[in-house]
Amino acid sequence: MDIGSVIQAIRKEKKIKQKELAESCNISITYLSQIENNKKDPTISTLTEISRNLEIPLPIIFFMALKENDIPPNKRDFFKQLNPTFMKVIKDFF
Repeated sequence: MDIGSVIQAIRKEKKIKQKELAESCNISITYLSQIENNKKDPTISTLTEISRNLEIPLPIIFFMALKENDIPPNKRDFFKQLNPTFMKVIKDFF
């Protein structure tokens, strides 16, 4: 799972500065940077606050963060087929 990169990509796509998101989530810029670079694992409450401020439901962030090796081997082919379609729908919707 690559939650940090997903948060960073969504933030940049929405043209939100790191400082702005950190302040709205009541966390330090340093901590947000560490989250985005996958150096710190945030709590669920921090992730919830980040998702709320990015206006993306937390389950969607979790889904977007899934990598092929997170999926059981017997379901990876199915994941590879469906993932691009789901990602497009998510990006178009949010």
